[in-house]
Amino acid sequence: MATQFHLADLFETVAATVPDRVAIISDSARLTYAELNDQAGRLASGLAAHGVARGDKIGLYLYNSPAYLLGFIAACKLGAVPYNVNYRYRADELRYLFTNADSAVILHGAEFTPIIRDLRNDIPTLKVTVAVPDGSNTDISGSLDYVQLLATSPTGPWDRGEDDIILSYTGGTTGMPKGVMWPHRAFLFACAGGAGYFNPAGPVQKPEDIADRAANGYPLKMFPLAPLMHMAAVWATWSALLNGLTIILDEGRTFDPEKIFDTVEREGANLIQFVGDAMATPLRDTLRAHPGRWKLDHVMNLGSGGAVFSQHLKDDLKAMIPSASITDGMGSSETGVSGMAEKSAEGVMRLAANENQQVIVDDRIGKVGETGFIARTGNTPVGYYNDPVKTAETFQIVDGKLWAVSGDAGRLDEDGMITMFGRGSTCINSGGEKIFPEEVEEALRAHPAIFDAVVAGQKDDRWGERVVGIVSRRADAIAPSLDEVKAFLSDRLAGYKIPKALVWVDDVKRSPAGKQDYRWAKDMAADA
Repeated sequence: MATQFHLADLFETVAATVPDRVAIISDSARLTYAELNDQAGRLASGLAAHGVARGDKIGLYLYNSPAYLLGFIAACKLGAVPYNVNYRYRADELRYLFTNADSAVILHGAEFTPIIRDLRNDIPTLKVTVAVPDGSNTDISGSLDYVQLLATSPTGPWDRGEDDIILSYTGGTTGMPKGVMWPHRAFLFACAGGAGYFNPAGPVQKPEDIADRAANGYPLKMFPLAPLMHMAAVWATWSALLNGLTIILDEGRTFDPEKIFDTVEREGANLIQFVGDAMATPLRDTLRAHPGRWKLDHVMNLGSGGAVFSQHLKDDLKAMIPSASITDGMGSSETGVSGMAEKSAEGVMRLAANENQQVIVDDRIGKVGETGFIARTGNTPVGYYNDPVKTAETFQIVDGKLWAVSGDAGRLDEDGMITMFGRGSTCINSGGEKIFPEEVEEALRAHPAIFDAVVAGQKDDRWGERVVGIVSRRADAIAPSLDEVKAFLSDRLAGYKIPKALVWVDDVKRSPAGKQDYRWAKDMAADA
């Protein structure tokens, strides 16, 4: 029985409560909760035998697979610190990340062994690397064999506590990646819903409640489409695991909507989780191109989190999968889940203000009508790992409480809601007017000829900056002229927000999870 709000304790209680329930469905394996718990324990035992201990940092340098979740759970069992690694990073980026995290262990796909071998001597804290088979037939010399570790006889239990942390590395699209330090208790309530999303009893009040959430929750299957190295997918997955749900994993290396819907139909997925328009658009287009191909009346929810989910896509998906509710979660690596977004006449979305969520303006809580940054208190991270300067900027004491101040600009409205405009770090200032790219991007993507869009500012001698759209065309469409796009946007945006130039590209550059790369966009806009 769980005795504390620690993910390992809670997961072990779930596994003991519903041992025969299927926990993971993937191309490479199907594991029950008992099997998942046993294998994670063996992996933890194998790592402990090689000197890995409480507090050690364990990097998960993997594509989606059961090994990712096994590695995460094993780290938690040891009281160690799991953290996500972007598998698209190159050598210099990985060197920075592994060093910044004080990595003791890197659990990596076998195909990444050569780059791990080259970097090993640059990471002074490294104890061991572990190669996970991926069908690549790569020479894994220098790394331990993951399969052999899974054969380790179980040992433990190991010391662990609610103050143990999980490191959540930000994407680094506007700067170097930063490791957000989430204590287990705070992660449970701020990121995983307190294990209350899939149970009528709501969030747990004490650790022992987790057995009820597993035994008496809704027997659902969740299909997170984003890579697990994106924390929105990890949040969704832990929300499900702590309620005894079944997780469906896509182990494909590319986003293939047809394969996704084949899996949804075959496995009976009830909940489909994705990240914003970058995933919602091809999902919508695939359903539109193949009407009636899939039987999807078992789908109960289409949920987005972590990026803008445009209203026109919500409407289209609802029309094509009427059995599904459409939800749009808002949050950030620094704040956890901020709530469900509501449609907004201006800005990007609206969120509820409450005692734990406010707008911070100049180191104070904002008043009605003021614009500042959306912030949360209560269950929050405790800072950025190895970065006291950025920690002081983001995690602030206001009115005697610690607040995690996000980069999302927002205005407190009279009705107790917050209108969110977008990321302040990417805000464009044109003639003194603030323009948030997300609002313009959403309007551009509504154009029938535009598949994807990202917006950035270009230096302008008169206005300071002018708005530039970097856009990609639908395969079956003719690129419209700038004047045609301006006319389309004129009913949707104020004149000063409409792009003054367009850059047409084959593909808008995004992260594996679908987030815009604003550094790339800024470079593209500079030459428009």
